[in-house]
Amino acid sequence: MIRLNCFIKVTEENRTAVLEAAKTLTAASLQQEGCIAYDVFESATRHDVLMICETWRDQAALEAHSSSQVFLDQVKIMQDLAQMKLESFPFNK
Repeated sequence: MIRLNCFIKVTEENRTAVLEAAKTLTAASLQQEGCIAYDVFESATRHDVLMICETWRDQAALEAHSSSQVFLDQVKIMQDLAQMKLESFPFNK
């Protein structure tokens, strides 16, 4: 399995739009083949930080996700409005 943590730093004025894009992406991703888990989190201590945590069955499922139209559309919104940092690592139960 593959785990991705995407940290999102967002200004107050863009927070609602970025959070909505992240929620849209989360809902669609959960329906995709090979998605084990996908969620968006809001920091309890920093209002300017969000995180998307996702787990994929394998590289093929992650690649299909990354090329899906919903991914491309919603990530573009988030990239235009916030700073994003991605961490990826193998994950075993």
